[in-house]
Amino acid sequence: MRKILLVLAAVMVFGAVSQSFAEAASVVPPGNRNEDQPGVPGASSRRTKGSNSTFDRKYQKVLDLLSGDKQLIAKIKSTAGRYGIDPIHMIGAIVGEHTYNVDAYDRLQSYYVKAASYAGNSFRFGYKDESIAQFLAHEQFSKCQSKRESVSLWTCREDVWDDSFRGKQVNGVGYPDNRFSAVFFQPFYAGQTFGLGQINPLTALMLSDTVARISGYEKLDENDAAAVYNAIMDPDHSLAYMAAAIRKSIDDYKSIADMDISKNPGVTSTLYNLGGSQQRAAVLAQKNRQRAAAGEGPAWPEENYYGWLVNEKLPELQRLL
Repeated sequence: MRKILLVLAAVMVFGAVSQSFAEAASVVPPGNRNEDQPGVPGASSRRTKGSNSTFDRKYQKVLDLLSGDKQLIAKIKSTAGRYGIDPIHMIGAIVGEHTYNVDAYDRLQSYYVKAASYAGNSFRFGYKDESIAQFLAHEQFSKCQSKRESVSLWTCREDVWDDSFRGKQVNGVGYPDNRFSAVFFQPFYAGQTFGLGQINPLTALMLSDTVARISGYEKLDENDAAAVYNAIMDPDHSLAYMAAAIRKSIDDYKSIADMDISKNPGVTSTLYNLGGSQQRAAVLAQKNRQRAAAGEGPAWPEENYYGWLVNEKLPELQRLL
């Protein structure tokens, strides 16, 4: 019965999304806007060189993983269907992450084994001696208490961090001039993204309500860091969070910038890599309002180095499906 209800909920979500896209929106053309690939960040190049690999070898490795794992492809297709997106967007995100950020494991089972190693670990989210629970008790966060949906709640908290704490001295504590996710959601002081989908813990917390509603997974709690890591490391859960993140980017660009990016995997992959789809859509919307006032045509979203690769390799990636 529970599975039937989940399927019905997914159908309703997909129907609502389809209806929204039936309304007028500028469809972003396929392909890359840049003739040449934008520059790859130095950190990604150094990380790849340090592992005695190359981007070409890493790309081929993740391509081999995907082409040789029918079970994984089936999971990707099934998850994409629940969230009303083309599975090529998920393929693009996986390829981009494992080409530029991490090396792919040889098989899906390795991701399950790695996830299991985190399940029993005891760690917390926080900064120095201040846990995330203690930090969120600061009165500056009181305006976020009325937010009920996880994405609006955590977006509000992130905004408060940027406005009131980032790079500032508050009540005798000096906070770093860095992103909220990097300061409070990086207990290992290493890479911040994990698993098949390379999900950031803060991103997972933001998408928790959506994933709970559509996939039926338990809601995440910032005070249970081990459960958050287990969710984003487990391949099944990770795919759900990946799909939810892509769905959010598509919806943000539709509602804020009046742009339909659902036909351009390079753009969705770029946003998966960079994050901040709401803010980026708002900047694009403002730019296009100015262009329209000047009698100019719209500016399209542009791909970064990561999204450029996805669009460049699209025919090869499409064959995986």
